[in-house]
Amino acid sequence: MFSFIKKIFSPFTKMKSKLGQKIRALFSKEIDEASYAHLEQLLYEADLGPTIAAELVNKLRAHMRKDPNPETILPFLKEELQKFFVPSPPVFLRSPHIVLMVGVNGSGKTTTLAKLANHYHKLGKQVLIAAGDTFRAAALEQLETWAKRCHAALIKSQTHSDPAAVAFDAIAAALARKSDIVLIDTAGRLQTKTDLMQELSKVRRICERQMPGSPHETLLVLDATTGQNALDQARIFHQFTPITGIVLTKLDGSAKGGIAIPIQKELKIPILWVGLGEGQEDLVPFDMNNYLDALLES
Repeated sequence: MFSFIKKIFSPFTKMKSKLGQKIRALFSKEIDEASYAHLEQLLYEADLGPTIAAELVNKLRAHMRKDPNPETILPFLKEELQKFFVPSPPVFLRSPHIVLMVGVNGSGKTTTLAKLANHYHKLGKQVLIAAGDTFRAAALEQLETWAKRCHAALIKSQTHSDPAAVAFDAIAAALARKSDIVLIDTAGRLQTKTDLMQELSKVRRICERQMPGSPHETLLVLDATTGQNALDQARIFHQFTPITGIVLTKLDGSAKGGIAIPIQKELKIPILWVGLGEGQEDLVPFDMNNYLDALLES
């Protein structure tokens, strides 16, 4: 009864979503109100959230009254989901281009920074990394290893030193060395810790003071497997330091992956990158169509 969504080779095939398969199985039988109730549950379990789940089910119910062909269900849902996404604005690289990386512990923030450093190195850019996570010795060791791999300069300080001072020194060094990209790591922090969140605001102010208009990007790294908690993180981080883009990590390990949609709908912050593995090539630009194809793959 269902036509398959065309499968195009892309990194998003690493997503483990089975949402499309479940929807196809659900509507291959007689369709009644129980079918729609079950669909709402499936959408909720895929991390689309209760509001979007209910909205989509109501729209699908109206659609099916006009066109009861089950083959149209997945294409219809994809078309509706596309409406929630905001376009990613073009990123104009300044010189130096300052990128502030933020996120909670365990989100993959430092690893993501290292992958971005590798990405820009391959583009021929001179990269400078600021080891602003001064609370975790392992973060510094990790960045030292990655900096060597991608021939990036590394600005660091003593453990427990002021992260804002590291950012200050990094931007000063980038201006002196004519670096192209500055990637500033920060300590992972719970969004509920107000004092730590205020520290992020201080780092941002130091960047602005050292180079007016910076940071040019503030990227929030979110673990896709944390579901609706990722939306809470995005809300609060955005309050303390305006987020210009989101990186969704661990999509390869999530059978859900739908959290991208409520983030887009509520906060209108573009998703710029996704992490789909541990390899240095497993950070790829976000592509809405490929993402939705993978989410709804039947």
